[in-house]
Amino acid sequence: MKKRLVIFILYCCTLPLVSAQTLEEAKGMFTKGEYAKAKPVFEKYVKSQAANANYNYWYGVCCLKTNEPQKAVKYLEFAAKRKIQNAPLYLGETYDDLYRFEEAVNSYQEYVDLLNKKKQPTEEADKLLEKSKINARMIKGVEEVSVIDSFVVDKDNFLSAYKLSEESGKLFTYNEYFKQEGKSQGTVYETEIGNKIYYSEQGKDKALNIFSKNKMLDNWGEGNQLPGSINANGNSNYPFMLTDGATIYFASDGEGSMGGYDIFVTRYNTNTDTYLAIENVGMPFNSPYNDYMYAIDEYNDLGWFASDRYQPEGKVCVYVFIPNTSKQIYNYEAMDLDSLKNLAQLHSLKDTWKDKKTVAEAKERLQAVINKKPNEKSTYDFEFVINDERTYHSIDQFKSPEAKALFKRYQLLAKDYRQQSDKLNTQRQWYEKANKEERAKMNGAILDLEKRVQEISQELDAQTISVRNTEIMYLKK
Repeated sequence: MKKRLVIFILYCCTLPLVSAQTLEEAKGMFTKGEYAKAKPVFEKYVKSQAANANYNYWYGVCCLKTNEPQKAVKYLEFAAKRKIQNAPLYLGETYDDLYRFEEAVNSYQEYVDLLNKKKQPTEEADKLLEKSKINARMIKGVEEVSVIDSFVVDKDNFLSAYKLSEESGKLFTYNEYFKQEGKSQGTVYETEIGNKIYYSEQGKDKALNIFSKNKMLDNWGEGNQLPGSINANGNSNYPFMLTDGATIYFASDGEGSMGGYDIFVTRYNTNTDTYLAIENVGMPFNSPYNDYMYAIDEYNDLGWFASDRYQPEGKVCVYVFIPNTSKQIYNYEAMDLDSLKNLAQLHSLKDTWKDKKTVAEAKERLQAVINKKPNEKSTYDFEFVINDERTYHSIDQFKSPEAKALFKRYQLLAKDYRQQSDKLNTQRQWYEKANKEERAKMNGAILDLEKRVQEISQELDAQTISVRNTEIMYLKK
């Protein structure tokens, strides 16, 4: 009996303290940010003394910080009315999480006014207030986009959920691509022909910045930091370049973000050798949480992005959507606000499906890329996306004789591109095995061939647009 008692006592002594047992312990854990452990005690006290403003405040903050903003709002509203000093701050955060942005603005403004009255610094509170104002504007421009599926995955391995075609380039973690150890959060995008990368790494300011590198022959050039409009403030990460070589998507947690990382887009201006002003892509892609790694597979007409909204620590949700050819937004004035919030939050993917046939076809394409084995060849003659509603797999599907002729020109260019790319790869392999004298003779030819491959790639992009526009105009007649 004594032996059993000793074992039981030792077992109890080795158990970790899961949660607070007393009010004082709970307050201590609250101060340390251990909200989950403090929460049960505050819940007990607020139930027994519902009119106690401090209990409402402590329990409300714990609910907020343990991903229960819907539960938190009642208690924080009560605490704010009873003038608990920091209650308007956390109430503003709660309203933001619930997409009640106008109320968040009012709550943060109340907190700023309180700090001013007490002659305390307002810089951080002003930033939160500005974010809520941005959010209040963004809810009026929610993009109408069909999100066809989602996958909850480990954050450390989330890129494995992206099933991009070879024609859209490749994604890597920084450590994987550069064969390094450590905890770098950076990612790398490599173009479809493997001659350029966009990547993020820590700069001198300790923040993540986006760089690019060009490949000449078999060597990578020096990294070039992208301009200040992209790396202006905060961390910039998760770059992705469209096949047009001009449109780049990335994520930043700096100015203009709704909260955490937001997805932004900019375009390269060849005339001025600069990037245009960056734009926040808006909702539903962005949220008050972390949203990033926006990628478009133009070949399969599928888009991807990741978000940790509503996810437990260490997990992210990867969403798959049908990219719009041009941005279309819901009618804010004509819609019920709660319905619009649900669409912005992506509470129900089915609510985003306007055209069931288009969604069904996109789901088939998604399933095909998920099930596709490496180097597996398609049974179609080809796959050419006309618009969201049409994808052609044979030449006979073209309705416009002019578009059909243009597509035949496109096929010749595509064949030439493949041949020249294969030739370039072969020459690069020879170059690696050649001696110094042989390499000197090959340099000029390889550089010329690289230039030609790039020119064909640009011609292909232009021809693709021409084929699509011609066929679409014919169909509209």
